[in-house]
Amino acid sequence: MPIIATPLITPVIRRSAKSAVAGTLLLATLAMPPARAAEGGFSFYLPGTAGDIALAQTPEPGWLVANTVFVQRGDVGAAVLQGRVNLGVDFDMALDIVSATYTFGQVVLGGRYTIGAAFPFGYAELGATITGPLGGTFSAEGDTFDIGDVALVPVQLNWSFGNYSLKISETVYAPTGGYDVDKVVNLGLNRWGFDTAAAATYFNLESGTEVSVAAGFLINTENNETDYRTGNEVHVDVTVNQFLSETFALGLRGYYYKQVTGDSGSGARLGDFKGESYGIGPGFVWIPEFGAGKLTVIGKWIHDLDATRRFESDYATITAAWSF
Repeated sequence: MPIIATPLITPVIRRSAKSAVAGTLLLATLAMPPARAAEGGFSFYLPGTAGDIALAQTPEPGWLVANTVFVQRGDVGAAVLQGRVNLGVDFDMALDIVSATYTFGQVVLGGRYTIGAAFPFGYAELGATITGPLGGTFSAEGDTFDIGDVALVPVQLNWSFGNYSLKISETVYAPTGGYDVDKVVNLGLNRWGFDTAAAATYFNLESGTEVSVAAGFLINTENNETDYRTGNEVHVDVTVNQFLSETFALGLRGYYYKQVTGDSGSGARLGDFKGESYGIGPGFVWIPEFGAGKLTVIGKWIHDLDATRRFESDYATITAAWSF
């Protein structure tokens, strides 16, 4: 079964001498998903990947590098994996995602232009009851330690107007991760993905209050090893933060996901199998004094409140990002 390890979007916020929080950079890329809709129950979209602070605020020019540890645990009743129908699928996964963005100083279309990439690797373990070609069932277990699919961000544009900011971006997921159609679990999906996204942020620097919304439309190509094409997906992420001091904020993270077109191809043995899910959880932002405003530490936990034809999961991440 293909388990994807794609990038995670990791944003960073910088303090300025005049305000508790000024500037912000959103590293784009996602990492692995949840699901039973989509081949193997996995999508390039990962709940919460839009970021944890000021999702659309214009970043400062220069580099931002980040390291994210991502952990997911989930289960699903049925999925098609490597061309076989699987029942009772459980998995655990831990990824390390190294990402970097560069923001140019020149103004482009009245905004700030950023490019980026994320490179995941990690471990996944999966157990399933598999239905064989003659109708019999047997248990299958497997694990893998490998690289995941890289996420590239060729276009990200940000505009800020006082307390309000807007962002548009395009993320391309390339099938560079480890994939073997005969393995029980993989860290690559063996298909391309194209995610067009937009975000809006309201950030009041005086009160330290932030509300951000990000939405995306993800188009998937066919996995030519299994003749399975995953349907297109819509995802929405919401972030709310309240700074309790100049260096620390608490808030909520939430998401909504829906597969809007069905799975297709000869390998889609369970039909169009469209999925839907949503979840919520707490998060924090810490900008330590010793980092001189360049280091940001971000963490969150999201719990699925409901999942239809998707892995019902818990997600936890911790990110350290440095701007220079």
